[in-house]
Amino acid sequence: MNAPPDIKDHPLVLFMPSGKRGRFPKGTSVLDAARQLGVYVESVCGGRATCGRCQVEVQEGHFAKHKISSSKEHISPFGPKEARYAEKRELPAGRRLSCSATIEGDLVIDVPQDAVINAQVVRKDADNRVIERHPAVNLRYVEVEEPDMHHPLGDLDRLKSQIQKDWGYRRLEVDFHLLGEVQKTLRQGKWAVTAAVHQDEEEEAARIIALWPGLKNEAYGLACDIGSTTIAMHLVSLLSGRVVASAGASNPQIRFGEDLMSRVSYVMMNPDGRQAMTRAVRQEVSKLIDKVTAEGGIERADILDAVFVGNPVMHHLFLGIDPTELGGAPFALAVSGAVKARADDLGLKLNPGARLYMLPCIAGHVGADAAAVTLSEGPHRQDRMMLIVDVGTNAEIVLGNSDRVVAASSPTGPAFEGAEISSGQRAAPGAIERVRIDRQTLEPRFRVIGSDHWSDEPGFAEAVGATGVTGICGSGIIEVIAEMYLSGIISEDGVIDGTLAARSPRIVEQGRTFSYVLTEGEPRIAVTQNDVRAIQLAKAALYAGTKLLMEKQGVDTVDVIRFAGAFGSFIDPTFAMVLGLIPDCELENVSAVGNAAGTGARMALLNRDHRREIEETVRRIEKIETALEPKFQEHFVYAMALPNKVDPFPKLGQQVELPPRKVLAEGEVEGPRRRSREERDARRRR
Repeated sequence: MNAPPDIKDHPLVLFMPSGKRGRFPKGTSVLDAARQLGVYVESVCGGRATCGRCQVEVQEGHFAKHKISSSKEHISPFGPKEARYAEKRELPAGRRLSCSATIEGDLVIDVPQDAVINAQVVRKDADNRVIERHPAVNLRYVEVEEPDMHHPLGDLDRLKSQIQKDWGYRRLEVDFHLLGEVQKTLRQGKWAVTAAVHQDEEEEAARIIALWPGLKNEAYGLACDIGSTTIAMHLVSLLSGRVVASAGASNPQIRFGEDLMSRVSYVMMNPDGRQAMTRAVRQEVSKLIDKVTAEGGIERADILDAVFVGNPVMHHLFLGIDPTELGGAPFALAVSGAVKARADDLGLKLNPGARLYMLPCIAGHVGADAAAVTLSEGPHRQDRMMLIVDVGTNAEIVLGNSDRVVAASSPTGPAFEGAEISSGQRAAPGAIERVRIDRQTLEPRFRVIGSDHWSDEPGFAEAVGATGVTGICGSGIIEVIAEMYLSGIISEDGVIDGTLAARSPRIVEQGRTFSYVLTEGEPRIAVTQNDVRAIQLAKAALYAGTKLLMEKQGVDTVDVIRFAGAFGSFIDPTFAMVLGLIPDCELENVSAVGNAAGTGARMALLNRDHRREIEETVRRIEKIETALEPKFQEHFVYAMALPNKVDPFPKLGQQVELPPRKVLAEGEVEGPRRRSREERDARRRR
């Protein structure tokens, strides 16, 4: 008897772009080789060459780096199944069906990323990260034996048996709503059907949640971020990973209160308050589903899975849970772990079998949205110390690396969103979003939302003619106060220097204090002393929370800073650091990551392994409660100064010419000329 060939004699196969490789006996199908290596190649039809989703390309030539000489001669000839598929549908030149093509020699196989039907990645907007796919819902095509008198097994049981046989499920159950549909569907499909099978965790039983006659070649999921201000939704193909449509809307709960605590108060003061806000957010989510399905040209019944994220209050209200306990210490969550449900349980009219998954919350005021941002940016997956900041009325802060991750929330208030600012407004056409101040003349120039012109450029008046200049939004507030500091208009303690009124008509006396006038138009837009104080209080709360986390980690600096959220996308890192909103860091390592919570939701939608990853990560994240930390107030007082009373900013100083800091002989930074009430109270408590 001949000895079996040594595995080293088997052909070597390399899959790109994953880079996974292995040796396989000649005659092994390319699809089987991919599955054994863990390379995701879609196949709905179970290797029958009918769905066409398993297309691959053979790369020819000698690949010295990998020591492989690949050739189309090293793969089986074009077979009858592929010919039939190419005749009935379309198979681009050079493409092969991996379920039919077999390995005959060394190969470099490319899983094409440009073909929607078998793309295995989804790319986050504005970056090139690759998100591998392993969805909780998969389509499984089977051909079932017809019943006969000799084998009286029920139609459903034969269907389950065939799916288990063809697709390798050990335990398989079926949703109750399908029991009355099985026989009709099997006969409509002439005993060939496509089943949607849901299995979130490996150890749980798989479930048939939907059934169609014949071959169904597409299924969809939703990824939705429910923010306190806006709701963002993506419709995603579960089979290709592409974002089919996106939509956004204002959160209608704003009418019950702009900030989270006011909404909790509304629930506490109104018997039907919780029901009213739950109904409002679910209705808005339903409207967004209508928008994305219309844009994507699909039916609601094509949606089989949905992932939602939100801060703890939004999380509870969307699920129909009373958020009252989040209104005061100890800020107890009703549920902190991941939530799994049927979409119908929340009144979302999708496919009758559609599932819903909501990411876990980290702690009382660090929610599923922060968990999604953590999943997206991955501080727990790297060696560098990463700080993630989601700036809002309640800032969520995450700091860590692969060794340890800590998190906190900090009550910054609504100042960064334009509230509590005399000329403040939400970001909308006409709002000032960028500001620069001449260091000599103290004259400002600015840009408004809706125009690319600066105020001192020709064409500005015409560009803003329709909207006018209506106020100043969050990013503009940060920039104007930072520019006022860099120009010497305000001291490091935030006091507007009234002596400059003799130098510039922009400095205007206002009672016992002064203000800086940006524009004398209608309306008159100025930055008052109270505006500066409001921003100081907000940024000090955020910095103090960050400082506590840094102390818990035992670090004096951070390596990377990421601004998350819609507002974070518009913050200029330089001005944020000048203001002292964030700690000193190399400016090239500070960036905005946009709606990272939405990206995390998409990752959890398209790969159930990411669900396990964030569930495990959240269990390990240490939550720091700022209200219980005795040093918070001390950090808060120091952070009232620009950029900070005691922390040096040497890296920022290399990029920006900062005003000289006054230092006492013993080395302590000089105190403010006039302290705010909050600072005086804090010092008395110390």
